[in-house]
Amino acid sequence: MKKFLKNYRQLIILIVAIIIGGVLGVIFKEKITFLKPFGDLFLNLLLMIIVPLIFLTLSTSIGKMKEPKRIGKILLTTIIVFIITSLISVLIGIFSTRNIKLVDTKNGEYIKESLEVTEETTETESTNYLERTVNTISVNDFSKLLTKENMIALILFSVLFGLSLNLSKEKGAKLLEVLESANEVIQKLIKLIMYYAPIGLGCYFATLVGTYGNEIALGYGKTFIIYLIISIIVYLVVYSLYAFIAGGKKGITNYWKNIFPATITALSTCSSAASIPVNAECSKKIGVSDDIANTVIPLGTNFHKDGSIIGSVFKIMFLVNLFNSDIAFIKILAVALLATLLVTAVPIGGGTISEMLIITLLGFPIYALPILTIIATIIDAPATVLNVTGDTASSMLVSRIIDKKKFLKQ
Repeated sequence: MKKFLKNYRQLIILIVAIIIGGVLGVIFKEKITFLKPFGDLFLNLLLMIIVPLIFLTLSTSIGKMKEPKRIGKILLTTIIVFIITSLISVLIGIFSTRNIKLVDTKNGEYIKESLEVTEETTETESTNYLERTVNTISVNDFSKLLTKENMIALILFSVLFGLSLNLSKEKGAKLLEVLESANEVIQKLIKLIMYYAPIGLGCYFATLVGTYGNEIALGYGKTFIIYLIISIIVYLVVYSLYAFIAGGKKGITNYWKNIFPATITALSTCSSAASIPVNAECSKKIGVSDDIANTVIPLGTNFHKDGSIIGSVFKIMFLVNLFNSDIAFIKILAVALLATLLVTAVPIGGGTISEMLIITLLGFPIYALPILTIIATIIDAPATVLNVTGDTASSMLVSRIIDKKKFLKQ
């Protein structure tokens, strides 16, 4: 119990701060806006680190990837399984929110306009589609990469830089070591900033509720309840189906006989990365071979997150409902997938890249970032459970394809 409380202490404090902020907003209404600068400070701190966070996280994670055994077959099969199961998760998220308004407010346009007052739009109508695409994925000066306005170009540069590091091997090892060290410092900086998060998010939420009404507070509660219900269904039904496809009745038996250590670890640590050793061991006890388990689980921790994918859909739909926007089905699907691929294995704060990508690609105001941070906070625990156990189920599917029926006999 002490370990549980220790691992969840910051999350519990964040949720309590958000609840207190919501209550203050309901009670004092517009009078609570004097707290807005404290909320803006937290937002500015997040935006301040977004550029180094994206560059260091993506470049080092790609740069240090090593070749697994049976690289061709295992890697190709893993990618296919990840894509299929991720698509299923996106569809589950979309259909579970399709006919439900996560937040019901009449102030959508006013909220959006008020959040956009400090932003500038540089795109002109005369720019054609191809030119807009080029301007989105690239810049004509390196210094322009160091701004949050060119985030897509920064992401592409970071990926290419990471690939170059990987290809450089021994000659790039020293630079990779320096970048890994810098990345570790940035992660520590995120933790320092998150010490201020309870005050910042609490003040931000109080101002949000006080200015725009308690519909937003009710929207967060509705979002959490619906997400929790969907998570339980995916955990019990969808993953049982994956286990059945992988190994029939014996697959289901082996899965549920061995999955609880990974589930408990995910729930108690709220970290996909911290669950890797236990999750890999659970997969091996199910019958997955060592090389497949040691490949699928670490890769899945960074690039396959069912809970986060469904969460991304919920974040998108929350903003869609809040701002009374109309976004095409295929665009929601594509953005949710792309955003989640960039979520790192950091317990708190790692989703900032994903949330910025959602905001940028869908044209929402950057100052809506704390709105998504609050959603990420309240769904963190069930999302982590799905992220971890989804990788276990995926490792079974990969084993079924590569090792056929033999994997359950190992």
